[in-house]
Formats: sequence, C-alpha cells, structure tokens
Amino acid sequence: MNIIECTVGAFASNCFVAYNAQREALVIDPGAEAKRIIALLRSEKLTPVAILVTHGHMDHVSALAAVHRAFPCPIAMHPADIAWAFGEANAMPPYYDVPEQPATIERELAEGQSWTDAAFSYEVLELPGHAPGHVGFYFRDRDVLFSGDVLFQHSVGRTDLPGGDLRQLTDSLLRLARLPAATTVYCGHGPHTTIGEELKQNPYLSAIA
Repeated sequence: MNIIECTVGAFASNCFVAYNAQREALVIDPGAEAKRIIALLRSEKLTPVAILVTHGHMDHVSALAAVHRAFPCPIAMHPADIAWAFGEANAMPPYYDVPEQPATIERELAEGQSWTDAAFSYEVLELPGHAPGHVGFYFRDRDVLFSGDVLFQHSVGRTDLPGGDLRQLTDSLLRLARLPAATTVYCGHGPHTTIGEELKQNPYLSAIA
C-alpha cells in the first residue's frame, strides 16, 4: 500500500490517497481544494475506485462532490452524517460554505462491514463522539487505520461541535486503544502516529486504556 498525504483547506485537513501497484486508488476525506486533489490524482496517473469519508464535517467533505464528478466511483459514508453534512448546519463562513452534496452516495457504512477495493481489504469501525456518524477504516492485514478526527498524535477530537459526545468519544478511544500497538494511524489532522506511541504519549488515551 502506497499512501500520499495531501493537506488541504483552512483547517489543514488531511486527504489521503492509498493506491496499489496497478495505480488503483482509494481517496479518503477529500475535504477542500478539489482542483488540487484532482490534479494530484491525474499527475500520479491514479484511478480512484472508491471515495471513503470518515465523517461529515465541512473540512472533510467540501471537495467530495467535485472529486466524484471528476472520478465517478462509489462514495462510502455513514448515514448518520449524510443526514446533516450537506446542509446549513455544516457551513462555517468565511472558511467554508455549505458543502455540495454529491449526486449519489452509493455505500451507507455501518459497523462490522468489510469491503475490498483496489485489492485492499478493510473494516468499518463506528467511532462516534466527534461526529455522530464518524467511522474509521481499519486495514487489519496491513496494520493501518485511517482514524479521521477521533485520534490525533498526542491529542483527540473535540466534542463541542453539534453532534459531539464526550462519553461516546471516550468509548471510541478505548476501542482504538485495544488495536495492536504496531497499528499506524493516519489522522484527519497532523502527522501520522501509532497506537503504541499514543498509549505512551497521549494523555487522553493513556488515562482510559
């Protein structure tokens, strides 16, 4: 698995592109700067086969519709966030307008689902607390997790936005703490980390693990 990190938008959100030897790609959280993401995919001669969304906050979905138009392929997102992500509640002027809703969202994600795209197999982990429909994408055989905004290097996601819930976030963090220590975590903001490092260095995780 090759992974490109592209930091975009006013809040420096991470959009990830994971691709295989055949240059088939998964696009994860196209949050802003659609033209830049599209140009990256074209310059690298990548063919997206799915667009995966960890959660619906504007800084993770504002480029979703445009990227989907450029590269029509299944979008995967949890219905609890589809319900509000493309309405006025998800605008934050002057940084972000209401995110454009894609023409179709083909996959409604749920706990326990397993998918295989671009020859990569991954599991859907429901991780609410930062957003009601927040999920993680866990590539168990590769020890890789795309965590969205639940877990960061030495920090965790906020719960003071609409739909946030501290108790749920704590439960989600406890679940992540039980993953293998060698798991590499690609976060929605900031650098990547590992579960082992966070168990040692992250006060929020070490306090509950």
